[in-house]
Amino acid sequence: MNVGDTLPPLEIPVTRTLIVAGAIASRDYQDVHHDAALAQEKGSPDIFMNILTTNGLVGRYITDHLGPRAVLRKVAIRLGAPNYPGDTMTLTGTVTAVSGTVAAGTVVEIRVVGANGIGHHVTGTVTAEVPA
Repeated sequence: MNVGDTLPPLEIPVTRTLIVAGAIASRDYQDVHHDAALAQEKGSPDIFMNILTTNGLVGRYITDHLGPRAVLRKVAIRLGAPNYPGDTMTLTGTVTAVSGTVAAGTVVEIRVVGANGIGHHVTGTVTAEVPA
């Protein structure tokens, strides 16, 4: 793995089920994540994905590429455009740093972007340790 390497994109269909299940799994019971009428009352066109679901999907993207033994050491993300039902989020990644081999493996930093039909839903970096 070298600086500048890119990860293959991962397309994630954004469904109502994914949004609601992610909110329930993360115990985020805010109505904007499960009740379309209440979300609309608050100015949103529909329910939208919460940050904890997005964080989990970013982690999945990285470990799908690095393998199940990779350890996520730091995940620093920011949300942008909401993920609404019926859209697709495409995650992409670029290796921005690779540190020398340590006893447990190599440490890599990957810049991640998750884009949907209205813009960048998530941007950030993930630092992971890859076993030797």
